[in-house]
Amino acid sequence: MTDHVTKEILVLGATGKTGRRLVPLLRAAGHRVRAASRSGEVTFDWDRPDTWAPALDGANTVQLVAPEDPEPVGALVRQAVAGGVTRFVVLSGRGIEHSGDSSDFGAGMAEAERAVRESGVEWTVIRPNNFNQNFDEDLWGPPVRSGRLALPAGSVPEPFVDVSDVAEVSAVLLTATGDEHHGRIYELSGPRALTFGEAVETMARAAGRPVVFEELTPDAYVAELRAAGVPESFVTALDSMFTLFRAGHTSAPADGVPKLLGRPARSFEEYAAGAAAAGAWS
Repeated sequence: MTDHVTKEILVLGATGKTGRRLVPLLRAAGHRVRAASRSGEVTFDWDRPDTWAPALDGANTVQLVAPEDPEPVGALVRQAVAGGVTRFVVLSGRGIEHSGDSSDFGAGMAEAERAVRESGVEWTVIRPNNFNQNFDEDLWGPPVRSGRLALPAGSVPEPFVDVSDVAEVSAVLLTATGDEHHGRIYELSGPRALTFGEAVETMARAAGRPVVFEELTPDAYVAELRAAGVPESFVTALDSMFTLFRAGHTSAPADGVPKLLGRPARSFEEYAAGAAAAGAWS
């Protein structure tokens, strides 16, 4: 491999939790960025291959955020390489190597890892734990605001990672001038592991209001999701995700954030204080 010169960076999922933090970081550092998503500055839709070439045009570096469906991923990677892309950074998930061949959880991420390994160009994979921001910006936000979060998490802890740290790591990897990160997998977590119950207690203290955590059996969790009208494919994926968590594959803190950023990862307490101050759970 030769030294990589970043010309233009394509960020897929640019309106997502990571992307909307990553794009401003890259631009503030003076990099040219194509912010792509179904509703973003640059149109990109995994289900519309006609949007791929215009999004890829001019980019030689790609932040790859795969869809749940693995089917289109390989074709996109091949098209990107043919069009001049020479580096991929894949946003995957911690523990994905233990998910097996099941398509219930993580199949798209696993396929993205496989596709870039076989691409013949530079690649790096980042595997973060669950984001802190899942508790206020995503699926667990409404239950926390309602005062009750009920999950089949068991007693296994999770070293939740702040999505801002993940975005900063991506920025480092996308803009590195050499190839020292080629072929590397970095696991990203927070500095310590908490059970979901401890996380809820931390958020409740920060918000100054009662929030309870209720441990559910897997069957009860699936029943609650279905009763809430969650699509069956997502029900299956979430059930599979918690099966992976309860096996303990993601419970130990990882060193990717301090290794790549030269500072400790942000703590869950810091996240909770900031989210509460911003009114996340009011």
